[in-house]
Amino acid sequence: MKYEWAIIGGGVHGCTIANYLIKSGRTTTKDLVILDPHDEPMKRWKALTSRIDMKYLRSPFVHHIDVKAFSLQQFHDPSNHTDFYGPYKRPSLSLFNEHCSSIIQEIDLTKCWIKGRVIEVCKEAIGWEILTSSNRTVLAENIVICISANESVHIPKWAEGIRAEGLCRISHIFSEDLKSLEDLHPPIVVVGGGITAAHTVIKLSKIFPGDVTLLSRHELRVHGFDSDPGWLGQKNMQSFSKEKDYDMRRKYITTARHRGSMPKEIYQKLKNLERNGLLRIVLDEVLTISKKETDFGLKLKSDTEEMVTKSILFATGFSFSVQETSWLKKLILSEKLRCANCGYPIVNQKLEWCPHLYVSGPLAELEIGPVSRNISGARKAAERIVNHHIL
Repeated sequence: MKYEWAIIGGGVHGCTIANYLIKSGRTTTKDLVILDPHDEPMKRWKALTSRIDMKYLRSPFVHHIDVKAFSLQQFHDPSNHTDFYGPYKRPSLSLFNEHCSSIIQEIDLTKCWIKGRVIEVCKEAIGWEILTSSNRTVLAENIVICISANESVHIPKWAEGIRAEGLCRISHIFSEDLKSLEDLHPPIVVVGGGITAAHTVIKLSKIFPGDVTLLSRHELRVHGFDSDPGWLGQKNMQSFSKEKDYDMRRKYITTARHRGSMPKEIYQKLKNLERNGLLRIVLDEVLTISKKETDFGLKLKSDTEEMVTKSILFATGFSFSVQETSWLKKLILSEKLRCANCGYPIVNQKLEWCPHLYVSGPLAELEIGPVSRNISGARKAAERIVNHHIL
């Protein structure tokens, strides 16, 4: 069977685009397939946000996977006064997930699901041929690549050599080998200075009060969003879209993102924990690490004494490189797909990399801009693909 559309990746971006395609009438459930290594839609999203006990999303209520902007607000129970937080009405994680589940059920998206990791994509005369790790081959007329940056965790170079020796005592908050935070041995050092690190130490401080240290190499940065809201519209995007130099577009994106930042209320929670002796915050940078019998010693840049701890947990984000995805690297070479100097795709306004091949998420950021990886970026990508696709 040949499908009209194949979406590679069933996270927030993949589900948003599938929903837009179906509800716009561009395709039907039986003519669309989603390929993803997990058991069900948005499984990875739910696992990561659950692990750090995220209470509220950072994005406002109009950012979700449905087509209509006020869908999430209309979905919520008005009698529940904890569904939204702050002036931008940021939704609770539970409300957001319930809304996503309702949309997935509404369009019967699980019928489109094929579990399997993509290992090869080839252009054939009859369309795109996709091979999965489960040895299944899928044929499709159009492909949307929605792979995200949350598959490969980032570990600082100073810890790479010793991580294997540490077993479960040195890990990343989003590593699959980390089964439960309760299994960590205190005292614990959490390395990182952004919103993930903040959520992590808030949770750990409840489990191990007074035995948790947040180690950040920079001052804690407070920003409501991870980029200025002006990037959602023409205020900032006009000059970005007019820029023809993709090196300059990359500079725009890098400068615009508030990396390693957190909303004000999360920052205030950290300071309250510090004041009450439940959390220690250290602003310093690790130079080297040494392994002792039952401890680790961290040599810091501005301290003569080592910081000694039994467990180290990294909250240092993810590493994502187009070049490191083997099947994508092969596809770029075989189809001579255009890439900027940073390695990311050069696509047209409808996010088409070549005829019938579309991208979303990180792969679309040189066209969508700094918000490309976010929920709002998923909506923008879906709108462009749907609105510009010729029936």
